[in-house]
Amino acid sequence: MDPLGWLLTAQVEIAGSPVLVREIVGNGFGLASALLGLRRVVWAWPVGMIGNALLFTVFLGGVFATPQAHDLYGQAGRQVFFFAVSVYGWWRWSRTRRLGLGADGAAVTPRWATGRERIGLLLAAVLGTAVGYPVLAALGSWGPLPDAWILTGSLLATYGMARGWVDFWLIWIAVDAVGVPLLLRGGFYPSAAMYLFYGALCVAGLVAWWRTSRVARPVPDPIPSTYTEAVA
Repeated sequence: MDPLGWLLTAQVEIAGSPVLVREIVGNGFGLASALLGLRRVVWAWPVGMIGNALLFTVFLGGVFATPQAHDLYGQAGRQVFFFAVSVYGWWRWSRTRRLGLGADGAAVTPRWATGRERIGLLLAAVLGTAVGYPVLAALGSWGPLPDAWILTGSLLATYGMARGWVDFWLIWIAVDAVGVPLLLRGGFYPSAAMYLFYGALCVAGLVAWWRTSRVARPVPDPIPSTYTEAVA
């Protein structure tokens, strides 16, 4: 069997239940992405995108015939949105790194979101969850309400990471708090274990970014030369 075919079908048994190898591998890429993000390295984005592609197939259990046979449309949908937002984050961090705008040579300079930005995050969280719940319920998602929050919160956290907001770690902690019980009930044990580990990692990331934000100051983003030339 070719490597791709093996990855799509291989299973291992954990606690008496079959688990797909690609769920383990996908979460491994997600963990690597989180660790790189904590260190503010640009590679966090493409590495995470590989994990998104693998986990998308895992959470559509009814479509891809996973052992759990549960369709978590919110979990699967967030992988698609993750991929899209990661393109933005990859571009933004790469640009910051290339132009030397990040403090201490990293790809982003952490800062707390402003009051206005936090209000925007709160409104987006409420609206996204309220809209996502009936949509996911209609699609037949398993656990539509927590699934709606996980989808919404994950997107907000990823966007916050792209912007360099320290607050994004707090959003991830809130996502993990809801995600672990849902995944355990659904039998997605590697993902549930990874969410627990993510929770601890988020606390470490929060502390690290918070400390950096207290001593680092963003370098002003200069007006692109193309704009200056156009005005002239």
